Amino acid sequence: MSVAPASRLLASVANGPLTVRVEIWGTTAVLTPGGEIVHGCTTALDPVLGRLPGETDGLVLDMTDVTFMDTAGLQFLESLEDFRAAAGIPLWTVNWTGQPRRILEITGLSVPAAASDPAGSTSAWLPPDTRHLVALLGSDQGLSAVAAERAEQVRRLQAEVAQLQQAIESRPVIDQARGILMAVEACTADQAWNALRDASQHTNTKLRDVAEALVAASTGGPPPAQPVRTALRDAVRRQHARAQAP
Repeated sequence: MSVAPASRLLASVANGPLTVRVEIWGTTAVLTPGGEIVHGCTTALDPVLGRLPGETDGLVLDMTDVTFMDTAGLQFLESLEDFRAAAGIPLWTVNWTGQPRRILEITGLSVPAAASDPAGSTSAWLPPDTRHLVALLGSDQGLSAVAAERAEQVRRLQAEVAQLQQAIESRPVIDQARGILMAVEACTADQAWNALRDASQHTNTKLRDVAEALVAASTGGPPPAQPVRTALRDAVRRQHARAQAP
């Protein structure tokens, strides 16, 4: 029975959001990039490849820890393919997950199967045609898929920023409303906050709208709508009752 060779860490190189680790399994080098493969950070690959032992007879690119890649991912693959061609050794890619996997799926590429232990059965790796992979990812379809993923990421970030901005803008008027309740109803800061929140929930009204109505009324404006007034009064009473409960 053959004994699987032990692995050893050869190098770990970081550049910006990308880290590239390389482990040696017998005579096979397993490269594991982690983080994001984006423009400006792919030079982390060069020193890793430069440290590979001369007896290396196979390369495995394990994509498990890559969370995002843009068109720099194509450059990354091309660099590996050039190294493979110059060294005359096979190059396999495995464990495509998350956004990089979606790029393969969107472009209609077959997704490489999950890898087994590099020291185990080589048939479990199901190596894809790396040159074909590079060619298709570099096509208009592949680049469009990358652009679509980037646009979706930007859209999500913009939505998060908008929500944060709304929260920041809402805070002053909510703080004013808390101050009014504290002064008028002899509430603590926490009681005033809980009363505003309870009134919002019981009337299905946005917290900011409840606070604005209360602030407007305190400066000579119209009183809050009857359901909001009732909900606020009841919420304050509940807060006082809880404070007095043994």
